[in-house]
Amino acid sequence: MTEAGGPIRVLIADDHPVVRQGLRTFLDLQEDLEVVGEAADGDEAVALAGSLSPDVLLLDLKMPGRDGLGVLAALSGPPPRVLVLTSVSDPGDVAPAMRAGAAGFLYKDVDPGSLVRAIRAVHAGQVLLAPEAAEAMIAPRPAGGEGPLTAREREVLGLIARGRSNREIARDLGLSEKTVKAHVSSVLMKLGVQDRTQAALYAVRNGLA
Repeated sequence: MTEAGGPIRVLIADDHPVVRQGLRTFLDLQEDLEVVGEAADGDEAVALAGSLSPDVLLLDLKMPGRDGLGVLAALSGPPPRVLVLTSVSDPGDVAPAMRAGAAGFLYKDVDPGSLVRAIRAVHAGQVLLAPEAAEAMIAPRPAGGEGPLTAREREVLGLIARGRSNREIARDLGLSEKTVKAHVSSVLMKLGVQDRTQAALYAVRNGLA
């Protein structure tokens, strides 16, 4: 993994050579990023993740042989942070990928600057979803699927999973920051997690957001 102060080591997994080359060319221009390898299919992605120990894996979902979900399931050791980068727009793909361990989910129409920021964010431990992917994750759940969280706490958790600050949550829900802080504390306690990042991960991996 990255040494202190060293560049973020990125592995690209995509079955389209043009996509891989385009990503490598752009990412290599960033002083804090280094593309350490390219995988053309899922099996190669798993092998290179094991041998190269990248910090971040840019993973396409649809590849020949082992697909992206298969790659997520097969990663071992201290796995890289996985940022799904796919052209598939099926909302049903988001939750399975996040539950399988992905730290982020973006579509290939993302602008280059946003992609770079996303790589830095997931490397820093954040959960990051494209707006469309976030909407898929926090869509209303069927009646009877309620857990220990109240309806308001579910709203707060959904906004945490989308990266909102307490101030932004307060504005979105028409609440005071003090009230939001109390809801956040309650959510963390009920989920048995220590911070907002863990709450967001828990939410997307367990279908609570």
